[in-house]
Amino acid sequence: MDGTKFDGAVDAAPTQGWWRKELAETVRLAAPIVLTQLAWVAMLITDTAMIGRLGAEPLAGASLSLMIFFLMYVFCFGVITATAALAAQAFGARKPRTVRRVIRQGLWVTILLSVPLVFLLGFTEPVLTILGQPVETLTHADAYMSTLKYCLLSSVAFGVLRNFVAALNRPIVALWIMIAGALVNVFLDYALIFGNFGFPRLELVGAGIATSAVNAFMFLGLLAIAIFKKPFRRYTILGRFWRPDWYQFRQIFRVGTPIAGTMLLESGFFIGAVFVLGQFGAIAIAAHMIAIQLPHVTFMVPMGLSQAATVRVGQAVGRRDVVGAYRAGWIAMGLTLAFMLVMTVVVVMIPELFASLFLDSARADSPAVLALAVTYLFYGAFFQAADGLQAVAAGALRGLNDTAIPMGIAAASYWGVGFGIGLWLAFGAGMEGVGIWLGFVFGLGCAGILLTLRFRRLARRGYLPTLAPDTADPGAR
Repeated sequence: MDGTKFDGAVDAAPTQGWWRKELAETVRLAAPIVLTQLAWVAMLITDTAMIGRLGAEPLAGASLSLMIFFLMYVFCFGVITATAALAAQAFGARKPRTVRRVIRQGLWVTILLSVPLVFLLGFTEPVLTILGQPVETLTHADAYMSTLKYCLLSSVAFGVLRNFVAALNRPIVALWIMIAGALVNVFLDYALIFGNFGFPRLELVGAGIATSAVNAFMFLGLLAIAIFKKPFRRYTILGRFWRPDWYQFRQIFRVGTPIAGTMLLESGFFIGAVFVLGQFGAIAIAAHMIAIQLPHVTFMVPMGLSQAATVRVGQAVGRRDVVGAYRAGWIAMGLTLAFMLVMTVVVVMIPELFASLFLDSARADSPAVLALAVTYLFYGAFFQAADGLQAVAAGALRGLNDTAIPMGIAAASYWGVGFGIGLWLAFGAGMEGVGIWLGFVFGLGCAGILLTLRFRRLARRGYLPTLAPDTADPGAR
């Protein structure tokens, strides 16, 4: 692994009150990112709650389509996640031209990856048929994907711009855009799914249209701010947009491809569980999709802290501050662990109240879905802390451009340990969906421990990655 070793740097005597300063800076940066993540998940919960009113089969079909879409999104987003670390490192090193190049090439990569995948998403129904999913869900899955797929490009491009504003310590602008998007999404879902306010009743097709329209709105809104508002406009991120910087282009793929692999392994772990649950019927899928919403909500805090850790560690790397880089990582991990332990108690206390929000009690299939969702949530409480810890440890490692070994850890933890145990419990021990959820506990626990140990090992070495030269491509501006 390329980089520099600073012997004994992490053992340097800390300045008085360093932890308070780092804690304050981390919270200041993370809070808008966390709220942005919560606004994003609020859109997903709105979609799930409103689609759930259509019945178990439409919810199951939409969930299957969403899982396939999410795999494509995670792959693209994982690659462009490299722009967060690379832009933060350039900002910390006071190289605005390099920041511009990173973001410009990030948008190039977004177009290159997203456009072909939109075409491939048109084959969702045949894929689900091959995977043996319930036949009653296939028509619903195809209807939802027919319009949902068009939001892929704008949602990934929005992620690049979010990384840009976060790297400049201004994540709050993305928060306001996301809040506005969440409110518009509620209106469009209610109008297009159920035919309110004079709109046609389009059900799942309408849900996809709403999501695609909102993501386009958010991307264009944040792009306008990045182009015209201070302090972003001085970076002129669209200036000479057609001109390549092949060094940064390769860097995004070099750092980002293992991130994408790691995210795919983790997301595939959860998404693969949906397809396994499909063997137990639509009720099992619907219950899982409801139950997973609460851990998804609580996970947004460590997800935001993970992104903050990437930026804080990356900025310290740009300053060549080895002590500051590792302090930032440890502070983010400590905050996450404390929060998620509290969330473990919360999840145990409110499973039935939460799950009932997604169901129409008048429907005949609702009691069975509710009972199974509550059971899943009980087991979900026990992977909260591990899930948060693995996310933030991975984020801190990304700030160090350390992405290849974490990908190997993800493969072993999620698929070797978690999925292996989950399949055995589901089929071998006859526990069905409960076995899959216990697999989550073991897989995430293993990942949390191993990624934390990886960060600790690099801290002991005093490792910092080598920075990209500002003159990597003299022709680029």
